[in-house]
Amino acid sequence: MKTIQFREAIQQAMSEEMRRDETVYLMGEEVAEYNGAYKASKGMLDEFGPKRVIDTPISELGFAGVAIGSTMTGCRPIVEYMTFNFSLVGIDQIINNAAKIRQMSGGQLNCPIVFRGPTGSAGQLGATHSQAFENWFANTPGLKVIIPSNPYDAKGLLKAAIRDDDPIIFMESEQMYGDKGEVPEGDYILPIGVAEIKREGTDCTIVSFGKIIKEAYKAAEILEEEGISVEIIDLRTIRPYDKEAILMSVKKTNRLVLLEESWPFGNISTEISHMVQAEAFDFLDAPIYKINTADTPAPYSPVLFEEWLPNSDDVVEGVKKVMYRK
Repeated sequence: MKTIQFREAIQQAMSEEMRRDETVYLMGEEVAEYNGAYKASKGMLDEFGPKRVIDTPISELGFAGVAIGSTMTGCRPIVEYMTFNFSLVGIDQIINNAAKIRQMSGGQLNCPIVFRGPTGSAGQLGATHSQAFENWFANTPGLKVIIPSNPYDAKGLLKAAIRDDDPIIFMESEQMYGDKGEVPEGDYILPIGVAEIKREGTDCTIVSFGKIIKEAYKAAEILEEEGISVEIIDLRTIRPYDKEAILMSVKKTNRLVLLEESWPFGNISTEISHMVQAEAFDFLDAPIYKINTADTPAPYSPVLFEEWLPNSDDVVEGVKKVMYRK
């Protein structure tokens, strides 16, 4: 194992797949000459050249369409958005073309494409640059949605995504690119749609994903000092998500807290809540508890932003609530 940064794991995954398959290429804003807005494509232009690492204009709708069209000629593009906030400009291509090509062509065409880039908040960036859209994309039949929380998962899942024959939304975080973790030096992939228990426990299940799961880890340490054992599940894949992993854990702990960096209405936590009460209601000893951002656009003020974003104190409070402890 070698310890590398999250951004290096992303770069390694893309480079290894481009060496393995000449139909894979990278396209996006500043991915080539600038080595990526967050240096996740550092050195790739030098190795693969401008025909496979392509700088684009600031025209998300245009280059998303070009990339989707290229899948029909046998290519497997990786499209980087500088932020998924900008993907809204190109969302028509993602929703109405990439996600629907297989069905509308009667199975004659696949769309093996990966749309990747940072999602969610990243500090003092204001309301239009601090949004999480995983539930928007996950609501679309035909799309798969992946959000890794560490370098090991990022590399293994991105390699799997690039090899997949379906369109995939691969979401990262600006605040995770510098995170370090152990990553195998050899080739490996992780299965899409399989969650991982990051911490085993007996009293309460916490389900989360992406960078916000770090707050669950902090909360688990605090709760352990108070004699409460929590089990933490990292979904990793949002669609399809691992129902069985959640149900097995809930049937063991009998309590569920959901932690998600998104607005509270109609999110992934809502879907999981419905699934658990439908399929494991008799195992629950308390109502399911959701922890999300405040139901407002992200504030610019650091003081207000701190109140807006979920933290470990919120998780501790949620676990104690379902444990019926004050």
